Amino acid sequence: MDRGFGMPKERRGIRRVRMNWQVKVLLPIAAVLLDGLLLFVLISLSLRNSDRDLVLVIATGGAVAICSVVVMVLAVEVRRPMLELQEKIAEVREGDLHVQVDFAERNDEIGDLGRDFNDMVRQLRESREEIQRLHRTQMSRAEHLATLGEMAAGLAHEIRNPLAGIAGVMDIIGRDLPHDNPARAVLGDVRNEVLHINRIVSDLLEIARPKAADYRDADLVTTAEHAAMFARENAHHVQVEVVMPAEKLPLIRHDPGQIHQVLLNLLLNAVQACHENGGTVRMEFEQDEETVTVAVNDSGKGIPPEILQNIFRPFFTTKGNGTGLGLSLARRIVEDHGGRIDVTSWLGKGSRFVITLPKKATSC
Repeated sequence: MDRGFGMPKERRGIRRVRMNWQVKVLLPIAAVLLDGLLLFVLISLSLRNSDRDLVLVIATGGAVAICSVVVMVLAVEVRRPMLELQEKIAEVREGDLHVQVDFAERNDEIGDLGRDFNDMVRQLRESREEIQRLHRTQMSRAEHLATLGEMAAGLAHEIRNPLAGIAGVMDIIGRDLPHDNPARAVLGDVRNEVLHINRIVSDLLEIARPKAADYRDADLVTTAEHAAMFARENAHHVQVEVVMPAEKLPLIRHDPGQIHQVLLNLLLNAVQACHENGGTVRMEFEQDEETVTVAVNDSGKGIPPEILQNIFRPFFTTKGNGTGLGLSLARRIVEDHGGRIDVTSWLGKGSRFVITLPKKATSC
């Protein structure tokens, strides 16, 4: 059996020979003219020697003239446009997208080629200009968001210290008031509002100045189990069951603390979605060759489409005591891990949040 069968020609010892286009054109013409000369020779055998020589001279001269004319026509009509096209392609390769070929005005196939080339360069130029415009817009937006993030972080830091003082004063005043004093209820409400503001400020600081992730090869199932354990404490009081099947996954490179925070946020949201009529929150795991997914499913009331498209926006919330930063922070953490978070929801049937993380390690 030929071991070289199916291999490239170069690897089988056969090399493609580059041949000049003039030679390619002249070879068939020369072959036709040579056949014609041979035909003339056969026909002239019946003629006298002098007449035969004259016919051969005329035929040879005509063949040379025809070849010369064909070569000159091809040089003007074909070679010149091809050389121009090569020059323009070289200029495009160097980054000049304002070039055009002059032979595009011709009304033939070569003119069609020139018009197609000019259209292609124009589209490339427009695409590059659009990419540059989008890049400038994104850079400007990134700088603007970075400035806002620094301002928000500084403002949040300045707010947290007075909040701690206010909470402390509320505790002192509450201890000094008589138990039957109606102001106690007001102090409790004030303290709850202070704690609510503190949660918002803490989440804002977490987004504006995220801590460096502690990536390490760890068991993602164990991370999920810890989150489920904390979620069950809240679920028990509202008759919601948190179900997590036993799974065995390879070690995944992630920050267990941050992913725990993400999963706990999703689980608590799922529990709240089911709290009115009870229900079930179920975690599911899947994997393929490159990724691992963790899904949080609930049997709650679902999310309306007009709300679903905004749930990852900062400060967007439908809860009276929510900060609107939990899902935004969760998405940022997952994306920092090189993954993504997706959501689907069905009104009256529940929602499904899916976290996809890349595999970075294998189990021992």
